[in-house]
Amino acid sequence: MSDLRIALVAEGPTDYVLIEAALKAVLGPQTFILTQLQPEVTSPSFGGGWGGVLKWCVATAQRYTGSLDDDPLLKNFDLLIIHLDTDVAHQNYADCGETVEAIAANKNWPRLPCSQPCPPVAATCVALQAVLMGWLNPAVLGSKTVVCLPAQSTGAWLAAAVLPSTHALLSNVECNLALEDSLGYLPKQLKVKKSVPGYRAKADAIHQYWSQVKALCSQAAQFESAVQAALP
Repeated sequence: MSDLRIALVAEGPTDYVLIEAALKAVLGPQTFILTQLQPEVTSPSFGGGWGGVLKWCVATAQRYTGSLDDDPLLKNFDLLIIHLDTDVAHQNYADCGETVEAIAANKNWPRLPCSQPCPPVAATCVALQAVLMGWLNPAVLGSKTVVCLPAQSTGAWLAAAVLPSTHALLSNVECNLALEDSLGYLPKQLKVKKSVPGYRAKADAIHQYWSQVKALCSQAAQFESAVQAALP
């Protein structure tokens, strides 16, 4: 069984850690190599955060039009994952600077903010995916492209894996905009600091308790289904 080659466009390095753990749960014994395209590890030209994902999409659309499956820089990957935390739906283009705000107006991108009442989070995810596709236009998602929209962040998946099922933070966990920050203020035995070492120390829980994560986080289940549908 050869390794799957998976490319990841994500907001930041902590998202890489948690999405990698989720993939281990979804793919089971299938081994894979996860390559981080954004943020670039050695040359972070687009910066981090959702603004970095936006700029990666714009650069991709400027370089190539058509299905991402056939993009010369991407076609050798078996899977491409594009990640945005759902809390991006509460942001404004102006948060990325005047230049991005002007481009958004000129290209008539779908509007931000685009958040919908939560729960459930599904309507917000649909709106946010439309925003992402606007950034990519005229390039389009391919059959090997998976859009990953954890609600409201990948931190929700971690919380669902490491916290007791009755913990207050797990109530409407996909609608809690402050959840990642809250994890850092919990008592010592439950506290999770948002950092690569802090998340990596706990990430195996996502792999181990993935069924629990899916039960609490609809977007985790959606991610699993999308990955399985896109597999070669």
